[in-house]
Amino acid sequence: MKTRNFAIAILLTGVLGLSSCEKFLEEQPKSNETLNFFYKTEAQAIGNVNALYRRGATVRYGNAGSAYLGPTASIPTFLTGYFTNSYENQELICQYSRLLNRQENTRIVSNTMNTIWNDSYNSINIANGAVKHIPEIPFTDANQQKTLIATAKFFRAFNYFYLVKTFGDVPLHLEPTENLDNLYLERSPVATVYQAIEKDLKDAVDGLPAVTFTENKNRITKYVAAMTLANVYLQQGKFAEAATYSKMVVNSPHSLTANEDLKLKSAYNKLRTTDNLAESIYAYEFDGTISSSGWWPTYGFNSSATAVFDKYAIFERVYGPTKKFLNVYKADDLRIQPNQFFHWEYKNPNTGKIWKSDDAGVWYYVDEAAILTSGRGTKDFNIYRYAEALLIAAESTAKAANAVTAEAAGYLARIKARASTTNKTVAQYTTELQALSPTAFVEEVWTERLRELPLEFKMWDDCLRTGKFPVISDTEKGKVTYINLVGGKNASGATFKDSDILWPISLDELQRNPKLTQNKDYQSKN
Repeated sequence: MKTRNFAIAILLTGVLGLSSCEKFLEEQPKSNETLNFFYKTEAQAIGNVNALYRRGATVRYGNAGSAYLGPTASIPTFLTGYFTNSYENQELICQYSRLLNRQENTRIVSNTMNTIWNDSYNSINIANGAVKHIPEIPFTDANQQKTLIATAKFFRAFNYFYLVKTFGDVPLHLEPTENLDNLYLERSPVATVYQAIEKDLKDAVDGLPAVTFTENKNRITKYVAAMTLANVYLQQGKFAEAATYSKMVVNSPHSLTANEDLKLKSAYNKLRTTDNLAESIYAYEFDGTISSSGWWPTYGFNSSATAVFDKYAIFERVYGPTKKFLNVYKADDLRIQPNQFFHWEYKNPNTGKIWKSDDAGVWYYVDEAAILTSGRGTKDFNIYRYAEALLIAAESTAKAANAVTAEAAGYLARIKARASTTNKTVAQYTTELQALSPTAFVEEVWTERLRELPLEFKMWDDCLRTGKFPVISDTEKGKVTYINLVGGKNASGATFKDSDILWPISLDELQRNPKLTQNKDYQSKN
């Protein structure tokens, strides 16, 4: 049975509505109450920390609240031109991202950035309150107190990580906003923010239980924190550290989901249909009664699906791969076969009506119980999977050693073997991969990340950290070359500028906080 950590968010929403911290950096506080008023009892502490599961950056990945625009975390991938939103004439942020002309449309883009900024800092402030005030609360169970503090530090770090990747330098608040003294802060350097993120995540690794996410009733664990820390180090190019923490996850009770067959019992279909797999390191949770998955099940089709299904009024391809992107897969890759990651046809078993499309729909998002029966999706969204831990371990181990060791090759080989339709073994792939130069091997890891993680919104992060853009061949399936990001052209033919690396600071936030400065080439005023 699913846990109910999201239900407590409703309570906190009402409670924090009375406080001065409903919106970070708000000019007119709603009350003179300070945040410590809401950290007086053990019950308040538990409720406040549990509410972080449904706030801030995690929501950016999991929330499908719009029929026409996917989760906010999906939007940066449009910068590559490899994914499109078929409704981009309305959802202009997708169009402006794909065409790389956000700078001339700052106000429209800024409307989305405002929600990212406010929601992330709102979560950070709740976490700051927890870190500061929970040690002052008498607990019947000291371990629970320790776990709550570690969880708050995880969410504070996770939100800062999302902010720093999005905006670059951002204000660094490590104390709760409880008076007017620290409302307006300048942007702190990226390196300083990353130092705070690393410290919080190390504390979380030390303070959280060493069990799987499922075994911990879908609460944050040591391995969620370690996985995030490995990702943080990878993003900075700190490969030895990334190797250490990714291997902590690789050697944990988590594991790669296996194929039973290469059809509907494949690993990818299990990931599509089944929650609480050992591969799931961290997921955004849904429930048919309390919090359904919103529009997620409709994202697997295009608008013509309204003639085939009657449980949803709208179907839209809000995040769909271009044909050029699909060339990233070799013909014998399981993930490009129909009804693995993608699909082109579906027959409604209740009515016999058939949906077809020349453009791939995302099968990975299809919740059949929802579209056929209930109209309420329940499939959790995986934010981190064990497959990604293997990919981080492969890249960081090779980079740290400047050599393609058997260990590094073995991590990548496990991903490739699972996706093979030719029965090639892990040992065979390991041998082949060891013949590559270190540079070629790392690029092979990057390519495998494109193939394994395209539907979990990791692509732009990889472009940011590597400074490279993947050029997928039009003519040779599976062939990818890498060019410098800035100065290169995306898949829509637009040229990357250095100002495309970051998103604009919200214009609303710039008005509220006179100490903030705008990112390069974006407007500072309406």
